[in-house]
Amino acid sequence: MTAPKPTRASGKKPAARTADKPAERVVAENRKARHDYEILETLECGIALVGSEVKSLRGGRMSLDEAYGRVEGDEVWLMGCDIPEYEKANQLNHKPKRPRKLLLHRREIRKFAGQAFEKGLTLVPLKMYFKDGRVKVLLGIGRGRKAHDKRQKMKADTARREIETALRGRGGRGGR
Repeated sequence: MTAPKPTRASGKKPAARTADKPAERVVAENRKARHDYEILETLECGIALVGSEVKSLRGGRMSLDEAYGRVEGDEVWLMGCDIPEYEKANQLNHKPKRPRKLLLHRREIRKFAGQAFEKGLTLVPLKMYFKDGRVKVLLGIGRGRKAHDKRQKMKADTARREIETALRGRGGRGGR
């Protein structure tokens, strides 16, 4: 005799990750970039790292503040990105501010990086995150803002926030 197969109590299938929401964990974000640059277009790309760098990133330690992208030949490099050394890697550690290669298809390099080079725009890393276990960089093409542009943007943002709070305050209060 064979034993009966176990059945599920709820009758539902196990919860699976949906295609709408991939597993994504942000390691670092360059908030200053959106203030200093007008971001025209963005692109997600991979990055070539060594093991101790990935371990350090999993600990959430890194800085994108002074980082930028540079096109050299047929390759795009991330310069100035600071990933501190991983304490437990002793001799096999990496240099914290070494240039790191960004992984893009040739057509993306030609279109995206070529556009930045021709128009005098800057390649700015906006955030670095883990997506399905791999490290990704969100790279943007940015046009530098002048001081008066930054002030106008701050005024517009402040006005927008005040309007939203005023509308929220009036919204479901009833007869007050």
